[in-house]
Amino acid sequence: MSDVRYPFTAIVGMADLRLGLLLNAVSPAVGGVLVRGEKGTAKSTMVRALAGLLPSIATVDGCRFACDPAGPDPQCPDGAHAAVGSERPARLVELPVGVTEDRIVGSLDLERALSEGVKAYEPGLLARAHRGVLYIDEVNLLQDHVVDLLLDAAAMGRSYVEREGVSVRHAARFLLVGTMNPEEGELRPQLLDRFGLTVEIAATRDPAERAEVVRRRLAYDADPAGFAARFAGDERELAERITTARELLPKVELPDAALRQLTAVCAAFEVDGLRADIVMARTAVALAAWAGRTEVLEEDVRKAAQLALPHRRRRNPFDAPGLDEEQLDRTLEEHAEPEQPEQPEPDNGPEGNGPEGNGPDGGGPEDEGPGPDGGGPDNGGGGGAPEPADAPGAPDGSAASEPEQEQPADAEPLPRQGQGGARESAPVAAGEPYRTRLFKVPGTGRGAQGRRSPAETDGGHTIRARRPQGRLARLHLSATLQAAAPYQAARGRSGRALELRPDDFREQVRQGRESNLVLFVVDASGSMAARQRMGAVKGAVLSLLMDAYQRRDKVGLVTFRGSGAELALPPTSSVEVGAARLESLPTGGRTPLAAGLLRAHEVLRVERMRDPHRRPLLVVVTDGRATGGRDALPAADRAAGLLAAQGVASVVLDCESGPVRLGLAHKLAARLGASAVSLAELRAEGVAALVQAHRTTDLHRKAA
Repeated sequence: MSDVRYPFTAIVGMADLRLGLLLNAVSPAVGGVLVRGEKGTAKSTMVRALAGLLPSIATVDGCRFACDPAGPDPQCPDGAHAAVGSERPARLVELPVGVTEDRIVGSLDLERALSEGVKAYEPGLLARAHRGVLYIDEVNLLQDHVVDLLLDAAAMGRSYVEREGVSVRHAARFLLVGTMNPEEGELRPQLLDRFGLTVEIAATRDPAERAEVVRRRLAYDADPAGFAARFAGDERELAERITTARELLPKVELPDAALRQLTAVCAAFEVDGLRADIVMARTAVALAAWAGRTEVLEEDVRKAAQLALPHRRRRNPFDAPGLDEEQLDRTLEEHAEPEQPEQPEPDNGPEGNGPEGNGPDGGGPEDEGPGPDGGGPDNGGGGGAPEPADAPGAPDGSAASEPEQEQPADAEPLPRQGQGGARESAPVAAGEPYRTRLFKVPGTGRGAQGRRSPAETDGGHTIRARRPQGRLARLHLSATLQAAAPYQAARGRSGRALELRPDDFREQVRQGRESNLVLFVVDASGSMAARQRMGAVKGAVLSLLMDAYQRRDKVGLVTFRGSGAELALPPTSSVEVGAARLESLPTGGRTPLAAGLLRAHEVLRVERMRDPHRRPLLVVVTDGRATGGRDALPAADRAAGLLAAQGVASVVLDCESGPVRLGLAHKLAARLGASAVSLAELRAEGVAALVQAHRTTDLHRKAA
């Protein structure tokens, strides 16, 4: 790969992403930018190109924390500095997906600290990124506590290391850029809020633009240096504009009128807290400086809202980020600065442009006069723009509903041919999600940190000590002293200092919670739709999906109906995609239960090879029936035994209803070695009520 970066000015399109990055380059106080988009849209290319535009920085010679000679950090771990330095380019520091907390904040060499009595602190990536760019690719795949740590440092401008009685702190101010593909999972709303701006990008659908992208990329690959030279002039101009905007930034004023609009917009969109207001204010000021102005205008407030608010509108895991442009325009107009009273004007003759006609703010007849469709000031003043096509034709909306009533019967989607020629029903809407009871995988795992099952993790509470496995990171002090104490006399200890050897050191083993792979196996056959149960079933699965989102699980979806089973959703961290697939799930046909269980077994086998530390939780959603011949139930029994033999933790969600019940789901659960839970028992509040009733009965029995 060439060391010559792709020029920022050579990237085609993506104006919002370009602007978001440049605003953060002008004012890092904006709080960084989160870039959301599909794969292959040059997210990483543009971020890496931005670093080449940033002004060079002066640093103290020999300082590992990039202190400025003009104002060194008084708390710098490298000590007092002389005002002697040199210039170097601003750094771009990239954070790998598997990064650990020690690598980010730095670490103390505990062995040297205890055996030699020296504070051998090794700076982390935050120190290296100081006064530069910190780029986090696939930020949504990082562990939550790592993202929290990064965003805390970005917000405070300082990194703290507190461990084993040693305190180190240093400045960490950087331009934070995160990229993510929403298909691979969302960030929590609390983490989204910590990013200043967000930009949604997608590949252009214009063939001419796509051709230009390919043309430029091929030219760069063939001759990186020559290609960069073609855009060198544009790069210099853009870098100079960034420098000029930075110098102008302190002089920009935020008038009360603009501030009033800004806060009104945040209130109208009901964003949580006040961080959005502050970010919007900083963004609007940066926009004015970028435009070369010293005063914030309404257009700056509007653009700041478009960049700072969409990702703060998510209320639950399945909401897509977005902003209602019409509501934004109405709010800005309602809270605009009051206009000055119009001064009376003399009569202008037959055209009637006096106080009773079109005033100075109204333009002329060509601006406000009604057009052929009667358009005027009361319907938008858009020069006769027609009403939207979906506007109702009558106050009660009856005209709008007529086309639906007049559709031919053969256009109705119910019913239609399904798998194996079976008649299937159209998808039904899911019921409202609710809080479910917690299902765990038995035992103690070693998977990625999450919130479901017990596991040995980097967080949590200490449960025991062990010899270090690799580099010592978390010293278990008491266990280390106990290991060394019996040998002090033999080692010739003199004075109060302990004589420690490498074999004496012990590290902490902590127990927290891990995330799991929750694989749903959903019965979508005709028996599930026969009694209008599918809405409740989908609501239950949607509730479990939300629970999986909150516990940081991966999810997958296998459905079975008709003549077989299919993997409707391969295991992914994006529960939003799972919810969408569930919503569009049709029903109908026979019940190939064995095929669904065998498909689940195959999915889990493949995932076990890909991620051996992530333990699965199988959730089978069925009434237990199996159709398709006399061998249907025995085949399902054999498939369940295969899963049980693999030690797969399972739960059967019993969807059987009605006065006569066969209990087939409970028999399936017994064969899987699982528990069977009815839809009513799935609700957390229902379980709590049953427990409370049981406790009350016990108390009454004891009192009697």
